[in-house]
Amino acid sequence: MGDEFDYIVVGAGSAGCVLAARLSEDPATRVLLLEAGPPDRSLWIHLPIGYGKTMWSDTYNWRFETDPDPNMNGRRIYWPRGKTLGGSSSINGLIYIRGQREDYDHWAALGNTGWGYDDVLPYFIKSEGNQRGAIPLHGGDGPLKVSDIGAQHELIEAFIAGAHQIGPSSVRRTDDFNGAAQEGAGYYQLTTHKGWRVSTAKAYLAPARGRANLRIETGAFAAGLIMDGTRAVGVCYRQGGVMKQARCRAELLLAAGSIQSPQLLQLSGIGPRRLLQAHGVPVVVDSPGVGENLQDHQQNRLSYECTKPITTNDQLNSFVGQLKIGLQWLLLRSGPLAIGINQGGCFMRALQGPDGKPEAATPDIQFHVATLSADMAGGQVHPYSGFTMSICQLRPESRGHIRIRSTNPFEPPEMQPNYLATELDRRTAVAGMKAARAIAASAAMQPYVLREVKPGPGAASDAELLEFCRDSGATIFHPTGTCRMGSDALAVVDARLRVIGATGLRVIDCSVMPTLVSGNTNAPAVMFAEKAVDMIRADARRRT
Repeated sequence: MGDEFDYIVVGAGSAGCVLAARLSEDPATRVLLLEAGPPDRSLWIHLPIGYGKTMWSDTYNWRFETDPDPNMNGRRIYWPRGKTLGGSSSINGLIYIRGQREDYDHWAALGNTGWGYDDVLPYFIKSEGNQRGAIPLHGGDGPLKVSDIGAQHELIEAFIAGAHQIGPSSVRRTDDFNGAAQEGAGYYQLTTHKGWRVSTAKAYLAPARGRANLRIETGAFAAGLIMDGTRAVGVCYRQGGVMKQARCRAELLLAAGSIQSPQLLQLSGIGPRRLLQAHGVPVVVDSPGVGENLQDHQQNRLSYECTKPITTNDQLNSFVGQLKIGLQWLLLRSGPLAIGINQGGCFMRALQGPDGKPEAATPDIQFHVATLSADMAGGQVHPYSGFTMSICQLRPESRGHIRIRSTNPFEPPEMQPNYLATELDRRTAVAGMKAARAIAASAAMQPYVLREVKPGPGAASDAELLEFCRDSGATIFHPTGTCRMGSDALAVVDARLRVIGATGLRVIDCSVMPTLVSGNTNAPAVMFAEKAVDMIRADARRRT
């Protein structure tokens, strides 16, 4: 095929695999897919519970760390990101969440035509292969398989009941967080199929691998874009210690994620003039918004010791338990190995006003409930029967940035999340902690709670809870927004995801989100790619 293609896709992650597979459906279209990491051959990638391993892997994970965050008591926060075919869809927690209707309607209200909920819903449905079939609001035969967890767990059942017993923030049971309304407590659906993880590499790329018009290069670290004036015509990448080039006739598609897409743009002269000049990068497009508008779901984890030996800790800490769950998976493709860690959750309005009523019109807090407790550093399971409730604010006001430190493409950029920078974010974090404690103290949950391990009784006041968030808070792994879509001076891409001021160049990943969606980000990343392919094809037809 040579080194010239119609489309080059940089990054084989949640969006990149979809782009390469869909665009190569046309046998006359030549597509190159570049991935810095290795192939996705590890069993731990494909085993749902394996992300307890890959989350700390040097091989399949970029293992980024943020810069010291002054709002988190100067701590660096660990940011895992996938570095293999499938990207973060190969190492994530498998939870299938789209967000709220209002998230997308807000994007459209900001001037992003074609991005309201009714516009994006067909692409969610197109991508989804839900085991429940093609029911309202869901797809039954899409590539991305979505499955129910299956067997109920008595601890999750107690949590669901407890969430309905806590007063003003109480929520009822739901069986579909992606239905007409998100609010409720229930079991998550996961991107699994018959006991295996379904990454975008497995769902989209694997069926396309035999196509003669698709080349997939792994171990190919993109170092910069090749620009002809303001037109993107190719990419430089390092593979096997050798610098290489590839060129494209139609478009270069950046799908490297919210950290590396803005980094590549900045290294290539597309970014804030002052930043580029400070590092001696010739300015191709002065785009002050590149790398700005960083948003993330900041996570706070409450861990508990359980009164009964019913948690995954008990199984993993026992040879007999390990044997049992291993046989469950081998014989039935069920049990903890087929599910992952977070089985249940809740979307609620936790922040309350002076009148005691919820302030937000839609859920402002998400819970991830794990029938397991472990150290964040390294993932070592605790020796006792334990479970975890982690909470995150769904729509943070805090904004951070991604900025190159030098012209060295192999040096991680400056990553400053700036968590808890606003009063709303701080109040909501504390409100979420209180809601978690209220559920733990509910009549339904009390038979299962021996003690609160973290934060523990030493954190009682609002100030002490906030300090716990600063001392121990982390991320729920959803950095977004650094190449945001819009039409104002700080927008990086337009509503068709084309880089403003450049030609032949688009960004197609979660960095284009104007504001963070209310939930996990893998399903929206897939939606972006499905929708982008239709736009790319439509624009190509107009050019001809």
